[in-house]
Amino acid sequence: MHTEPTVPTPALASPSSAPAPVDPPVLEWGPEADAGSTAGGTASSPASGAARHPLLGLGVALASAAAFATSGAFAKPLLLAGWAPGAVVTMRITLAAVVLLVPTVISLRGRWGVLRRNGRAVVGYGLTGVAGCQLAYFNAVTHLSVGVALLLEYLAPVLIVGWLWVRHRRAPRRLTLAGIGLAVLGLLLVLDVAGGARLDVAGVLWGLGAAVCLVLYFLLADHVDADLPPMALAGAGLVVGAVVLWAAGLTGVMDMTRGSEAVTLGDAVVPWWVPVLVIALVAAAFAYVTGIAAVRMLGAKVASFVALTEVLFAVLFAWVVLGELPTALQLAGGVLIVGGVVAVRADEARPVLPAADGAPERTDA
Repeated sequence: MHTEPTVPTPALASPSSAPAPVDPPVLEWGPEADAGSTAGGTASSPASGAARHPLLGLGVALASAAAFATSGAFAKPLLLAGWAPGAVVTMRITLAAVVLLVPTVISLRGRWGVLRRNGRAVVGYGLTGVAGCQLAYFNAVTHLSVGVALLLEYLAPVLIVGWLWVRHRRAPRRLTLAGIGLAVLGLLLVLDVAGGARLDVAGVLWGLGAAVCLVLYFLLADHVDADLPPMALAGAGLVVGAVVLWAAGLTGVMDMTRGSEAVTLGDAVVPWWVPVLVIALVAAAFAYVTGIAAVRMLGAKVASFVALTEVLFAVLFAWVVLGELPTALQLAGGVLIVGGVVAVRADEARPVLPAADGAPERTDA
């Protein structure tokens, strides 16, 4: 939650879907990595984590991406059965917050002052990355396929580059510009602009809204202290999101309509609580925990690249569960979007070399 100033482009993960962001420094993957800080702020040495078990770390990262990717496929049957997006998101966030409550309290023992000191950032994180991003994403999948909605949300890194350019006068380098070009071209293919397909404007706007919330999620997460454990940030953000969503629902600001008691999941008819448990326990609680574990074993840089597989898992689950598959042109566009994001992340991950005058300078493309 998904993910920073100097402000590098954050590690990816969709808090529709994203794991809790972590603070730098970024750890390399391999025995040659230097000791550094992990996601939880504890020391890590080359003898630990990925240095000893790189395949285990990779497996955990893939499990996290796959878990986050179940969200759209299992939430859409509820939406089609008349459940309001607000009701689905509220149940998901509330159950996940309850599940992570004990680990959050344990991680904060002796550090409650750190949580209070970062109160505003944590509240903003809960409002945008937890509540806002998922609400926008679930609204998007009521109008678009799961894969297309997720691809729109994954434009967040491109938006972050634009923000850094405008706000901090950090002009993107050639590799970053190439990545942006790929992502924009991929977006045009996903939306099938040249093919004359009917464009669901509401779905596209909700998808882009999810991307904007994901940007805010990353930028706010960057402003918390390094000694605030990622588990605490994730758990506290879920609590904030749940409280805000319930307040909006009970006051009538957000539609909390409950639909049919039975929903169609693939070829089966199941009770409504079956998909709810999946998106709360698997796509939220389990996904956050495994995402944090993956970052500790692989380092933020490698884990962020592996997290891009969420798009592919989401398309796979939508196909298996819903029989829903984007067209070949949209799949090609998705590949370009992911390729563009990878290019941007690769550019940001390059080492900083000292300039002649002693000022830091990036290596050029």
